[in-house]
Amino acid sequence: MQAMGGREAWDRTRHIGWCFFGSRHLLWDKYTGRVRIEHHKWNMLFLINVNDTTGRVFEGNQEITEPDTLKKLVDIGRQIWVNDSYWLVMPFKLLDPGVNLKYVGKDTTQDGKMTDVLELTFGNSVGYTPENKYRVYVDPETHLVSRWDYFANASMTEPSISDLWSGYKNYDGVLLSGGRGGRSLEDIVVFRELPDRVYEDTASVQGIVYPDKIMP
Repeated sequence: MQAMGGREAWDRTRHIGWCFFGSRHLLWDKYTGRVRIEHHKWNMLFLINVNDTTGRVFEGNQEITEPDTLKKLVDIGRQIWVNDSYWLVMPFKLLDPGVNLKYVGKDTTQDGKMTDVLELTFGNSVGYTPENKYRVYVDPETHLVSRWDYFANASMTEPSISDLWSGYKNYDGVLLSGGRGGRSLEDIVVFRELPDRVYEDTASVQGIVYPDKIMP
């Protein structure tokens, strides 16, 4: 965490926005748990709070109001946020409660760099998929994550996904990486302040969050 800006900079970072592999844009208020998800492939908008699992969901211009359906969709939105945010900010979550962290030795990445390898497993009450396992490859010179391996089940010996981490940039004192092998987390932005309406209104927030970008 220190190499990516440190605890103070991470705690100061409030609003984070990004696009998950072209399929959806997310905006996350770390302080309150408010999340906006514009899911382009589903033509859906989620305005939810991931801390208390409440919120509103829209399909096209139609708000979903049936209680059971809404509850399921809000939880789906929360699952999306859990997954997509982990892809972006995993290095800041290595010491989260319930994470079992173990040093397993040295290994090379796909580009031939020697790294220190950490293995992550999880307690049974952690997240939606505690059966997952990760191996995280840390560059001994920069102390930044340079690769990760994802195992759908901790018993697996070969990873389901293995991606290099690249394209680190400084966002208001915090280093974030968008490159994931042949894919990218795009449109990464960080704000200290944003108006409440970006988490409450169905109207486009492009002019506030991405004023120079044409959105899908």
